[in-house]
Amino acid sequence: MDFLSLFTIFVLAVFVGFYVVWGVTPALHSPLLAVTNAISSVIIVGGLIAAVASKGIIDLSSTMGLIAVLLASVNIFGCLLYTSDAADE
Repeated sequence: MDFLSLFTIFVLAVFVGFYVVWGVTPALHSPLLAVTNAISSVIIVGGLIAAVASKGIIDLSSTMGLIAVLLASVNIFGCLLYTSDAADE
């Protein structure tokens, strides 16, 4: 697949994910956050594998792996902060 096809799939996935998450009722937020944390942990493992696979050479796979680790970490820590704030209320 060429870059444009993959980029189109990525953009569509972003829109679908956005509308799915915003359509969830408040009662389901905690289970949804638990599932996204589990998915993010798998993304972190895959990102670390992609980042290390290049054996010290900075290339596209290592850069994308590091970006995946960064974004998945933001998701995990954001969910943890959200649930800890919600528990305080």
